[in-house]
Amino acid sequence: RATGLPIGVNCLRNDAFAALGIAVATGAAFVRVNVHVGAYVTDQGLIEGEAAASLRYRKSLGADSIGLFADILVKHAAPLVPLSPGQATHDVLLRGRADAVIVTGERTGAPVSIALLEEVAEAAEGAPVLLGSGVDLTNVTAMAKHAHGAIVGTALKVDGRLHAPVDEARVARLVEAWG
Repeated sequence: RATGLPIGVNCLRNDAFAALGIAVATGAAFVRVNVHVGAYVTDQGLIEGEAAASLRYRKSLGADSIGLFADILVKHAAPLVPLSPGQATHDVLLRGRADAVIVTGERTGAPVSIALLEEVAEAAEGAPVLLGSGVDLTNVTAMAKHAHGAIVGTALKVDGRLHAPVDEARVARLVEAWG
């Protein structure tokens, strides 16, 4: 059912090109890129950001209106060079020219620490900051004070179970709690 909410695309671990192509074909509003700048060691191997190539590809598709949302210090990964959250945020926004930053907890479903969220929000200097993991009814009010939006999955499912269907009542409660 249509919600009027913007829909985004995230492909594989870091396939900005496929995500942009799908976004253009489907009319999606944004794409998520896990590693947009820098290089990270992951359980899938080394992933290198391709910001310049992704931005050129978006332009070649005539898709500059599709937002490019990029993770900073992405979960399940470690940067090759130690970075502070503020530095990572500046790199993604200024060097990588992302339209928004996504901040996550240490793993899928883990909430973002308020201290980390505050540091990222300050470094973003008004650019959109989105929560990428761990938002639920127990923490949404505190987190919403420092973020512009959230990507929420499991917390919206029946009984909070990953493979369960979406529970519309949970969605309504979370949206109301966000304010």
